[in-house]
Amino acid sequence: MRTEVREAAVIAVAVALGGVLLGVLWWWLAPRVPLVGDVVDRNWVVYLKDTEGEQAVGVDGTFTLLGLAFGVVTAFVVFLVRRRGGVPLVVALTVGGLLGSLLAWRLGVWLGPAQDVVAHARSVGKGVTFSAPLKLGAKGALLAWSLAAVLVHLGLTGLFGPRDPEPGGYEAVPTDGYGAPLA
Repeated sequence: MRTEVREAAVIAVAVALGGVLLGVLWWWLAPRVPLVGDVVDRNWVVYLKDTEGEQAVGVDGTFTLLGLAFGVVTAFVVFLVRRRGGVPLVVALTVGGLLGSLLAWRLGVWLGPAQDVVAHARSVGKGVTFSAPLKLGAKGALLAWSLAAVLVHLGLTGLFGPRDPEPGGYEAVPTDGYGAPLA
């Protein structure tokens, strides 16, 4: 059991470090939400350039789809490395996926455009379009990696994992068709 827990801890850390790649991909692939600044009554205000745009939903969708893909890949890799399942392994995939998602979220926000939109609007000027900071509106997207990893790994283990021996251990004895053993 101690060995399984140690292997699970290593897997959880390795999966969580994959969050760096997820964060960079999210920052790179997520659609940009266009904003525009204006001065009203000597105060700066910031508006969405396209009020009916779907870019903000696309940011959440991009993170979710990337999280699902990372979950499938990590589950497949972990299954290939360790063909047998086990509770510590499933917990490691769950915890590692959640930590990786959190790391990716914070890294993407950090890499993205400036968080102070009013100061950014002032710096680019009145009426100039600029990108909003990356923001994850649907916090449930943080669970996508873990859910996909656990479900895919459990499916692979159920389909292709080692089988338990049949209970009983009885040997088959040939009979004559009426239950009497053949001699």
